[in-house]
Amino acid sequence: MRQRTWTVVVPVKRLGAAKSRLRGALPGVPHEELALALAADTVAAARACPAVADVVVVTDDPRVAAAAGAAGARAVPDAPDAGLNAAFRHGAGVATANGGAWVVGLTADLPALRPEELAAALAAVAAGPPGVRRFVADAPANGTVLLAAPPGVPLDPRFGVDSAAAHLASGALPLTGDWPTLRRDVDTAADLAAAARLGLGARSAALVADRPA
Repeated sequence: MRQRTWTVVVPVKRLGAAKSRLRGALPGVPHEELALALAADTVAAARACPAVADVVVVTDDPRVAAAAGAAGARAVPDAPDAGLNAAFRHGAGVATANGGAWVVGLTADLPALRPEELAAALAAVAAGPPGVRRFVADAPANGTVLLAAPPGVPLDPRFGVDSAAAHLASGALPLTGDWPTLRRDVDTAADLAAAARLGLGARSAALVADRPA
């Protein structure tokens, strides 16, 4: 896919409430700084993807909105304020407000994401069955890191516990490519260590490097 055609939607909670299972993962590093770094590196990777035309960050946190703007993304308020799936739907609505668009929902905790892996996944969606939503499961294979919808097809997100099974049951088809940095979401300290072995984005890497010994 040489032409930039996709709009990426990335919901981000207020930093004080985000990534609660990661609290204390980096001793000496404020939790909000870590949550912001994960989101900022995810957005930066999406913006750098050659298949992506626009990134919409759905958030009510001013620091997240500022980081999104600095990365060249659009920040929009979480108008529904009704959880992750409502935020994904709202962002997809913003993305398609001016007509049909290829929309992809991406979780905000992919600090090792490589733009070329995201591009490969999006190319696989475009090359697959027409009119069908596709998803990418996380590394453990029970969650979802990416949900994509072609023009005219609602995103219909089912993120949450066992979301991979929920997306499959809703009619979305899995993508099975070997994309380790796309599949490596970060919920726990062990996940962060695994992401670090893959290579973190600049903001997360700086926090890991600067933490007290």
